[in-house]
Amino acid sequence: MENMKNLDVDIVVAGGGPAGVACAVAAAREGARVALIQDRPVLGGNASSEIRMHIVGADAFGGHALETEAREGGILEEIRLEQAVHNPQRSNSLLDLALYDLVRRESNLTLFLNTTVTGVTMRDGRIVSVRAERPSTEEAFDIAAALFVDCTGDGRLGVEAGAAFRHGREGRSDYGETHAVETGDAKTLCSTLLYQARRHDVPMPYTAPSWARKFTAQDLRLRLRIDDPNHEDGLEYGFWWAEWGGELDTVRDNEKIRDELLAIIFGIWDFIKNSGRFPASANWALDWFGWVPGKRESRRFIGRHILTEQDVLEARPFPDAIAHGGWPIDLHPPGGVDATDEMPCHHVQVPHLYGIPLRSCVARDIPNLLFAGRNISATHVAFATTRVMGTCFAMGQGVGTAAAHAAQRGMDAHALCDSPADIAAIQQSLLRQDSFIPGVAYDDPRDLARQARISASSEQPDAPATAVIDGYTRATFGPGGTHPDQTAPGCHRWMSNPEQGFPAQLLLEWDQPVSIQSVQLIFDTGLHRLLTLSHSDKLTARMCWGRAQPETVADYSLEVRSNDGTWTTVKTVKDNYQRRNILSFPEPLSAKALRITVHRAHDIDHARIVQVRVV
Repeated sequence: MENMKNLDVDIVVAGGGPAGVACAVAAAREGARVALIQDRPVLGGNASSEIRMHIVGADAFGGHALETEAREGGILEEIRLEQAVHNPQRSNSLLDLALYDLVRRESNLTLFLNTTVTGVTMRDGRIVSVRAERPSTEEAFDIAAALFVDCTGDGRLGVEAGAAFRHGREGRSDYGETHAVETGDAKTLCSTLLYQARRHDVPMPYTAPSWARKFTAQDLRLRLRIDDPNHEDGLEYGFWWAEWGGELDTVRDNEKIRDELLAIIFGIWDFIKNSGRFPASANWALDWFGWVPGKRESRRFIGRHILTEQDVLEARPFPDAIAHGGWPIDLHPPGGVDATDEMPCHHVQVPHLYGIPLRSCVARDIPNLLFAGRNISATHVAFATTRVMGTCFAMGQGVGTAAAHAAQRGMDAHALCDSPADIAAIQQSLLRQDSFIPGVAYDDPRDLARQARISASSEQPDAPATAVIDGYTRATFGPGGTHPDQTAPGCHRWMSNPEQGFPAQLLLEWDQPVSIQSVQLIFDTGLHRLLTLSHSDKLTARMCWGRAQPETVADYSLEVRSNDGTWTTVKTVKDNYQRRNILSFPEPLSAKALRITVHRAHDIDHARIVQVRVV
């Protein structure tokens, strides 16, 4: 492939799944020039229309209103809220489009779809550039950068660079993990093909291909509700437990695994339709099935810190935390559906939301290589909680922000990890983006809101006006929240008194005029509640889908008071549904006071504002 093109950027991100999209967008928003290389025609990885797994994360099975708000913030929350309002039909292609649009809107970001990293150039132990090939246009690219981030899941970029990695399960004595296997091996979690089915008004017969698997009730007794003739749960979405391949190499044997997974899902559907045990399935027919396996595990890089079972179960504090997790340690038998005598998964609940350190996302042996997603530096047991896509999104945003910080200062990733001042700056950048880091409070001396006297037209006893500058943007003191040593009690938002109704006003006043360039508002979007695009009807029924979240401020206005006491309306917003609103002004505004008037919330009787930032 001789048609070689050269490009020079600050950061190369390989892999356009959840971690890669968040990483690239976060870095671009921080001002870095980014190249995002994705080997598929769409973005989203396991969440894309090619695979269609719903995004789960730290919220796991939900939280508690005003007590435990575990759902990821930042870029992922932006996407989830957009989809909830504008994708009521739950189309995966619209999620593909939303991710593509998100990337296209960043002027600092160059996207390469259908393009695969095939090699790297190294000099003095560092990556200088990557070679990427796009067969569809018969082009090759040599892309030079200061920093490189592997978000490919399989670790393609890092492997080409010779980065150390682990494949398989550690033994119990290796790290003292009680949930590890007795003796280490090369086995991994399996891959899955999902399907979608649809109910029709007439019977829909089904004949399986000749090569489909043949299953018995004994084979599936731990996976299907064999004795429930009216069982229809999950028929519309398929089964995550239709998995196989963990005893093979999930990279090199991926084609073989795909072929066997096709035989498995058609065999399962054949059993449901034709065994006689599920008469309620008579009118159901397959509508879609995947051809790209949803891969859970392959390579894990060895970083400057290897995350362990103890780290996540004890919620150990990390000074360099850049993201959070909270999904259970979710272990599956490597034999998949062939492990007929084993439950399809074993969940170990993590007691608290835990932090993920930057050092687990930085290569031990290559100073300008970072990674995010399921290939981070973790044991097999710890990986079983960090691997889910919501957590990958959070890690991606953390790593992208860190990489941009390093690139702009001419630092490599190793130097970054060794600098507490730079880590603190990165954490503050992430908090401004509405990410969450357990135990870390927002503290920006440039924020004029923190210098203001704050009052409100009304407030509730546990939700005063001053909560909008208390440094926290969520409640985590309830069950499944942060460790007590990392918890700041309170709901951390202003809530007006429902008896006063609307409009409700929040007032910021300064002794001397200040110059306002922008105002950032964080609204309540119900972070205790599950919210994710899913084709599971049962899961979706637990969400507020097809509409804005009920707590969210819908209509509001901003006014400033000049030195002579005159109030001027500078912004009016209607039908807002996003959590993070940034209102910028072409010319700085001179003001002695700022008034936020909430005219309507979507489906509650009072105003809620989580944070106000003024610069």
